[in-house]
Amino acid sequence: MPMGRPREFDLDEALAAALRVFWAKGFEGTTIADLTEATQLKRGSIYAAFGSKEGLFRRALDRYVATVFSYADDALAQPAVRTVVEKFLRGAVRASTGENTPAGCLLVQGALAAGDEAREIRDELANRRAIGTARLRERFERAAAEGDLPAHVDPEAVAHYVVALAQGIAVEASSGVSRARLDQLVDLALLRLPWEQDTFAAGGTL
Repeated sequence: MPMGRPREFDLDEALAAALRVFWAKGFEGTTIADLTEATQLKRGSIYAAFGSKEGLFRRALDRYVATVFSYADDALAQPAVRTVVEKFLRGAVRASTGENTPAGCLLVQGALAAGDEAREIRDELANRRAIGTARLRERFERAAAEGDLPAHVDPEAVAHYVVALAQGIAVEASSGVSRARLDQLVDLALLRLPWEQDTFAAGGTL
């Protein structure tokens, strides 16, 4: 049986280029013309390799989660709640303010302003964010079982609290706020963590 012709482009390079465009412009703001220019691929090659713009976005999103968002894995591996929170927030700052990457977070801003035609992409991003929150919740549940989080504190509320801070960091970064200023926000958040002040009640009521 004859073998198909090998691809004449580097798939990883194409994905990296597409990721930068989607990260900078969002899903709906990115056109096929943008993608052909960034990847140096013809329209037909993009569709042959990825099926559609949506397919390319999902592959680029996978790459983003595996590379840029890998700071979440580092945070979850930390031995104490405080360092989990710090690593997660510092990671969000660095990921959102890279010198050679677009500002902000693809998971947060990739399709926030998209229309109905991008509903599936919005849902995909919401699902990815929910997975991140669930992983944090599981880590905080383990911390509660180990006595590292007070028994009256709701791990799910803590997870949402940390994710909300990280998403706020991404939005601020996309508005031009500097890394130094965002690190100061993390400093303030860590200075008086709610549950350390006995104010974070079960059920998430401050």
